[in-house]
Amino acid sequence: MGFYKTIRSVVRFRSIELDRAARRLRTAADIGDLRRIAKRRLPAGVFDYIDGGAEDERTLVRNSEAFGRIEFRPNVLVDVSAIDTSTTLFGAQASMPVMLAPTGFTRIAQSQGELAVARAAERAGVPYSLSTMGTRSIEEVAAVSDGVKWFQVYTWKDRGLVKDLVARAAAAGFHGLWLTVDTAVLGRRERDHRRGLTLPPQLGLDTIVDGALHPAWLLDFVSNEPIRFANIVGRDDDGRDPIDIGRHASEQFDQSLSWRDVEWLQSIWDGPLMLKGIQTVADAERAVSLGVQGVGLSNHGGRQLDDAPAPIELVEPVAQALQGRATIVVDGGIRRGSDVVKAIALGADACSIGRAYLYGLGAAGEPGVDHVLRLLRSGIERTMALTGRTSLAEIDRDLVRWR
Repeated sequence: MGFYKTIRSVVRFRSIELDRAARRLRTAADIGDLRRIAKRRLPAGVFDYIDGGAEDERTLVRNSEAFGRIEFRPNVLVDVSAIDTSTTLFGAQASMPVMLAPTGFTRIAQSQGELAVARAAERAGVPYSLSTMGTRSIEEVAAVSDGVKWFQVYTWKDRGLVKDLVARAAAAGFHGLWLTVDTAVLGRRERDHRRGLTLPPQLGLDTIVDGALHPAWLLDFVSNEPIRFANIVGRDDDGRDPIDIGRHASEQFDQSLSWRDVEWLQSIWDGPLMLKGIQTVADAERAVSLGVQGVGLSNHGGRQLDDAPAPIELVEPVAQALQGRATIVVDGGIRRGSDVVKAIALGADACSIGRAYLYGLGAAGEPGVDHVLRLLRSGIERTMALTGRTSLAEIDRDLVRWR
C-alpha cells in the first residue's frame, strides 16, 4: 500500500485514447515529430514529393538552417500575463501572423486534401490558400470554409483559363490572389524523378508495391474518388484522365512571363494581389512600383532553383527598401513559432507555411493540420512571453541579432 501511494504521488497514468490519430498526435511534440510520423505512414514516393527539393537540396536545407543563425535578445521582468498574437493582413483579421500556402496535389497526402486544410485554417483563424493545381476545386473549398481564402494562379499560356479561374475565385468570395512568379519552368526535383512522381506521373511496379506496404494510406486512397486537378478539369479536357491533364498543365507554364502580365492580372482582379517567388530587393521594389499589395519572399520551398537565397535572409533588406509600402510575407523552412517571431522582428508581416501542414495532414489527416496550427500558435505565444513582448507591435529589430 505504501508503494502504491508513493507511485501515485509522482506518477499519473495517461488515459486510454481509442482514436488512432489522437494517439499519434499525443506523441508529436513538434513539427519534426509530425514529419517522422508522416514518413512512416506514407509511401516513400508520396513522402518524397512532400519533403523533397530541387537537385542537391542545398536550398531546402538552408531555408531551415538560416533561422538557427538568428538569436534572441530577451527582455526580462516584463508583465507577459496577456499575450496578443492577432494581426490584420490585407484588411482581414488573423489570429496570428501565419498564412497557409498553396500546395498542389494535396490529396496525395490524405483524401480530404485541401478541404481538410481549409477547415483547419478557418478554425485557427488564419488565411488559407488554394493552388491552381489543387485537387479540390475553388467551389468545393468555398463550400466548406467561410474563412479568409486566397487563390494562387500561374499566368499560363492559356490566358482564357487564367481569366476564368480568377473570375471563379472572385465569385466564390476569395479574398486575394497569389501570382507565382518563379515557375517559368519547373525545377528538377530529383527525388520525384526517381520515384516517377513527375507531371505527368511515370510510375512503376515499385510504386505499387510501396503503396501496398502502407495499407492505411492505400485504403484511404482507393476508397475515395480519383485524384484530379479539380480547378482545370472540364475545360477542353473532357474525356481526359488525370495523367493527360497533368501533361497538359506541365505544357502551360509560360516562359514568356513578364512584368506586363502582372499589370494584366491587376486589370481582371479587384482584390489584394501578392507576388509569390520574389528573391531580390530589386524585384520587390519593382513589384511595389506596379501597385502590388503584397510581396511573397519565397524560393518555392527549395523546389525550383537550388542555391537560391534563403527567404528569411531577404526579409530585412526588403523591409528597409519598401518602408511599409507593401505587406511582406515570407515562407521557407518555418517549423516553429519562434521562427515566426524572428521573421516579424526582421520586418515581415506574416509567414506562410506549406510543408509543415502537409506533414500534419500525412501524419493524422485533418486533426494533424489542427495540431500544426496549435503548435505554431503556442510557440509564438511562448516565444513572446520569454522575450518580453506582449503584442506583435512590440516585436522589433532589437529583439534579434544574426550570430
